[in-house]
Amino acid sequence: MKNAKIAGLGFYVPEKVVTNDDLSKIITTSDEWIQERSGIQERRYAAPEEANYHLAAKATQEALDMAEMKAEDIDLIIYCTLSADYIFPGSGVLLQRELGFRTVPALDIRQQCSGFVYGISIADQYIKTGMYKNVLVVGSEIHSRGLDFSDEGRAVTVLFGDGAGAAILTATDEDRGILSTHMHSEGEHAEKLAVIDPGFTKPERYNPDYWKPGGSAFPYMDGQFVFKNAVVRFQEVIAEALKANNLQPGDIDLLVPHQANLRISNFVQAKMKLPDEKVVNTIQKYGNTTAASIPISLTTAFKEGRIKDGDIICLAAFGSGFTWASAIIKW
Repeated sequence: MKNAKIAGLGFYVPEKVVTNDDLSKIITTSDEWIQERSGIQERRYAAPEEANYHLAAKATQEALDMAEMKAEDIDLIIYCTLSADYIFPGSGVLLQRELGFRTVPALDIRQQCSGFVYGISIADQYIKTGMYKNVLVVGSEIHSRGLDFSDEGRAVTVLFGDGAGAAILTATDEDRGILSTHMHSEGEHAEKLAVIDPGFTKPERYNPDYWKPGGSAFPYMDGQFVFKNAVVRFQEVIAEALKANNLQPGDIDLLVPHQANLRISNFVQAKMKLPDEKVVNTIQKYGNTTAASIPISLTTAFKEGRIKDGDIICLAAFGSGFTWASAIIKW
C-alpha cells in the first residue's frame, strides 16, 4: 500500500492589510479589546476583483512549483471553503478552469474550520487505495464580504480574514507521510456557530431584515460556548491521534492548530506542555481564515525552516458543525 506524503505547499493572502485600529474607525472596538480576546493584530481583505478561486489559484501555483509539478499532473482537486464563489457550482471547478487542469474530479467539501484536515484525510484514502497518485487539497476563504460591519456584529467581524493555502499529496513507497487522520462531528450545536441565511429552507430569506445589521444573513457565534467546546475537542482529537501512533505529546515536533483564537491555542499548548517553538501561530497576522488557516500556517512554518525530514507534525482543527479533526504526519 502506498503512503501519501506532502510534496508541495503554498499560500496566498491579499495585499490589503486591515489593522485593529482600522476596524475601530468603522465599529466600536479597539486594538486592546481585540487582542485581549483573540490575539489578532491584523488581517487581510481581498480586493474587489479577487474571487475565492483566484486566491486558491495563487496558493495552488506555489504548491505546484514546490512539488515541481504542473496542473496536468493532478488527479483530484479537493476544495475546502465556506465562502464559495457561487451557491453552485462549487469553487473546485472554477479553480480547475482557472489553472487549466485536466477533466479530473473536483470535490468541494464544507467542513468550515475543519475543512482542510477533512480534505487531507480524503486525499490520503484515495492515494492509499491506489485510485489517485497526486491530489490537490486547497482551503480558500473570502470572509470580508460576508461580515456584519456594525456594532451588532463586531464580536465576530473582528476575528476573520481572507486567504488561501494549498497542499499537494503524492503517492510514495517511503516510510513517511500521513500516518493517520481522525474526524468527528456533532450536529447538536450547529446553530451556535452558523450563517442561517441565505439558504433554501425558509421563504423569509427574501425579507430585507435578513440583510440588515444583526440579521441572519451574517455569521452568528456564541463565543463562550464555542470556546468551551473547542478546548475540549482539540485535546481529545490530538490525544486520539497520538494514541493511534503510540506517541506522547513530547514526540510532536510541531503542532499546527486551526487559527481560531490565540487563547485556544495557548490553552491547548499549556495542557500539552509544549514549548513555543513547537506550536505554529499565524492568527496575529491573518486572523481566522477558516479552511485556509492550517495550510497557511503549515506553509509559513516550512518557509521559516521549522520543519525538517523525519519530524512528527500534528494538525488539529475545530469549527462550525460542530466538526473537529486531526492528522499525524511524518515529514
